[in-house]
Amino acid sequence: MSPTYELLDGFQIPQIGFGTYALKGLQGTRIIESALNNGYRLLDTAFNYENEGIVGRAIKNSSIPRDQISVTSKLPGRHQQYNNAIQTIQESITRLGLDYIDLYLIHWPNPKRGTFVEAWQALIDSQRSGLIRSIGVCNFLPEHIEILEKETGVLPVINQIELHPNFNQATQRQYHASKGIITQSWSPLGRAGNLFSHPTMVNLSKKYNQTVSQIIMRWHLQLGALPIPKSAHSTRQIENIDVYGFILSSEDMQAINALSSVEGRLRNQDPAVYEEF
Repeated sequence: MSPTYELLDGFQIPQIGFGTYALKGLQGTRIIESALNNGYRLLDTAFNYENEGIVGRAIKNSSIPRDQISVTSKLPGRHQQYNNAIQTIQESITRLGLDYIDLYLIHWPNPKRGTFVEAWQALIDSQRSGLIRSIGVCNFLPEHIEILEKETGVLPVINQIELHPNFNQATQRQYHASKGIITQSWSPLGRAGNLFSHPTMVNLSKKYNQTVSQIIMRWHLQLGALPIPKSAHSTRQIENIDVYGFILSSEDMQAINALSSVEGRLRNQDPAVYEEF
């Protein structure tokens, strides 16, 4: 059984998930099946990834009981109006070939449009009707989450944000912790080659006799974050989830945190102004 976090709503979710962005077709199905076979029990997809169907096929092809797999999908910005959001959720469930989605997120706040509160209400109502088990958001700033709580009285259980050693999001994570919200990390390994050759990471890799990827994944867990790495290679899938046999010292955690900078962001998209369609 995979180690889990407990969400605000009482549900449990695996501490490490598998990202499926850009995985498509038969090859994508095989990669996701490999991830399931290698121990992943949380799959992350989105309406905009256009691959919910292959995620569902991989689940169907596996021998793992449905109730042992958690599936995440996300609402696109163009469907934030209440009725469109309800229909989109239903479409996602149909594409996945499932009876419900374990975790459903609003992909971006799109604050200039001013529709994320009605989208959130659609998620709340879909949760009440049994279509969704847990609800959360992606790329929301504290100010956006405060609005959700004020308008609906319901906090997201998760906020999925960009998080890696080059961009450690300390202030955002502290806010999440104060609200009991789990921080989920997209692009947890940074997609940045400089991390893997950085002297700090290379030295830690040697010190702990672990790969740089494993050091980074362990760093996420010790922050209390939930990383969702993606890899097409079975050996790397195993590597990224095999991170429970060692603990980073507080000094080494601080050394990794010191690598962070605003320039470390992978995507120059401020959630306060960026709009996702």
